[in-house]
Amino acid sequence: MIDNNRPTENGQTDDTDKQHSSNPRNDCDVRTDGGRIAPNLLPSADGHPLSDVTVLELGHIIAGPFCSLLLADLGAEVIKVEHPERGDAIRDSSPIGNSSFNYVNRNKLSITVDLKSKEGNAVFRDLVREADVLVENFAAGTADRLGVGYDDLNQINNALVYCSIKGFNPGPYEKFPALDPVAEALSGVMSVTGHPDTPPVRSGTSLSDMAASLYGALTILAAIRHHDATGEGQHITVPLFESTVALMGYWLAYTQAYDDIPEPMGASHPGWAPYDVFQSKDDQWVFIGPSSEKQWLRFCEALDVELYADEQFKTLPSRLENREVLNERVQSICEEYTATDLVECLQEASVPVAPVNDTADVSNDLHLEATDALSEVRATEGDGDRIRTPRFPAHTTGFDRVKSTDPPALGEDTAAVLAACGYDTERIERLREEGII
Repeated sequence: MIDNNRPTENGQTDDTDKQHSSNPRNDCDVRTDGGRIAPNLLPSADGHPLSDVTVLELGHIIAGPFCSLLLADLGAEVIKVEHPERGDAIRDSSPIGNSSFNYVNRNKLSITVDLKSKEGNAVFRDLVREADVLVENFAAGTADRLGVGYDDLNQINNALVYCSIKGFNPGPYEKFPALDPVAEALSGVMSVTGHPDTPPVRSGTSLSDMAASLYGALTILAAIRHHDATGEGQHITVPLFESTVALMGYWLAYTQAYDDIPEPMGASHPGWAPYDVFQSKDDQWVFIGPSSEKQWLRFCEALDVELYADEQFKTLPSRLENREVLNERVQSICEEYTATDLVECLQEASVPVAPVNDTADVSNDLHLEATDALSEVRATEGDGDRIRTPRFPAHTTGFDRVKSTDPPALGEDTAAVLAACGYDTERIERLREEGII
C-alpha cells in the first residue's frame, strides 16, 4: 500500500543544537538522527542504502531533478532549493512542463532561498555544512557567479560530493548553450532516429538529460563509497553530450570498423529481418522481431506460412538482401490478424513481439499493475489530480523500494527544514518577510 500523504511540518529536532563543522564526517561525528537534516519530514528510509545521506538539489527542468530523484528512491533525503518567487523553471509552465515536474520531483522536500542575497547565501551555506551531496544543473558558470560553486562550498564542507550536470565536459564546447536536443544532434542519435529520406528526429523523451542523470547518480554512489573510505568529498562533472555519445558506442564502433555510416531505419535493425513494425487488420501497429533462425521458423509455423522455404528468405543473409520484399509479405500476413490475436499468437510461439502502446496504454498496463511499477501521487503542478508515475524499476532482495510522496509545493518545507537546522521562528519569519526565503 503506497503512503501518499506528505508528513506535516515538524518542530525542532535533535539537530537543533548540533554544531556546524567543515571537517569531513567520520564515525565520530555522524549525526545522531541517522544523517538527515530534517528526519521527520519524509517517510522513514531505514534499511535503505542512502538513508543517512542528505542531498541538496539546485536543479531545474529534468537533468538535475531526475538525478536526485534516483538518489531519493534509494533512501536519500533530498532537499530541493528553489527561488522564492520563480521556483523550478517548469513549475506551472505548461501541461508537459507540469507533468515533467510532477514526475521527477516526488520524494523530495522544497525550500526557497534567494541565493543572490547575502543572507540567503548564508542560509544556504548552513545547509551545505550539514549536507553530504549537492546536485546542480545550472548553465555553465552560474553556480560560481552565485557563490555556490564547488570551490566556494568545498571551503566550508570538504566532505561534500558535488555533482554538476552540464552540457559538455571541459573542452572546446563547454561554454556552448546546451539542451537535450543539442546533445542528441551532436552525439549522432538524431542521425539514426527516424526514417530514411526524412529530416532527423529527436527521441520521444528527454534521452540526453536522463542519460546524464543516470551517469550522475551512478558516479555519486561511487563518490559516496570513496568518501566512506577516505572522508574526502569531490567534484563530479556529468555532461549531456558525452553521456549520450556513450549510448551510441556500438554505432561508433561499427562505423570505424566497417567504414560505413548508418542511416535511420525507423523501427528496423540492419542485422535482422523481418524486424520492424507492421500494421494489423484493425490498424494497430505491432513490432515483430525474430532474431534467430529458430525464432524465424517459429514465426512462420505460428502464422502457418512457408516463407522459410522460399530461397529469398531461407537464411538471414538472404532475408537481409531481400528485406523490402520480405517486409511486404509479412505486412500482408499481419493484415489478416487483429493486433491482439497477432501478439498472442507470436507470444505463445516465443517470438519477440509487442503492440506499439501509447502512453494511455502504458498507464493502464496489466504487467505494471501487477509488479507495482507505478505509484500514485498528487499532481502538485497542474490540475491537482492524482496521477500514477513510474517508481524505481529495479528490485533487490536487500531492501524494498521507498514509499512515494507527492512532489512538493514551492517552499512547502522551508520553515521545517530551517527549524531543524536551529533557526528559531522569529528569524524564519523575518527571512520570509524580507523575501530571502
